[in-house]
Amino acid sequence: MALMPKRVKHRKSQRGRIRGDATRGNTVVFGDFGLQSMEGGWISAATIEAGRIAAQQYIRGEGKLYIRIFPHKSITSIPLETRMGKGKGEPDYWAATVRPGTILYELNGVTEEQAKVCFARLAHKMPVRVRMIKRK
Repeated sequence: MALMPKRVKHRKSQRGRIRGDATRGNTVVFGDFGLQSMEGGWISAATIEAGRIAAQQYIRGEGKLYIRIFPHKSITSIPLETRMGKGKGEPDYWAATVRPGTILYELNGVTEEQAKVCFARLAHKMPVRVRMIKRK
């Protein structure tokens, strides 16, 4: 079940640019350990869900997983072998815009060793470079 907004003001959004570091959502708040992005990019709703499943399978109800990003941005695409013109394509999938420093996931109720292994599994699925950080 991929994440997406219930309603949006505009179906199609412009691409935009990811500039600067994250000023909000860049500290571990809910859990003891966090997975922080080190570069900017888009993370699709399917990738967020894949990360959630991988983490849940590893922690097996021991700890709690918090997802700190939500896909608000619609990404459009035009069908292959379509001629130029005819406007912008239809929304294809939803993505979360991530800046460097954004916390993607948080874990609570697990040891540091378990969190390290769990986040290593998540890091393989992410399209951006990530690192594990501890709560201050």
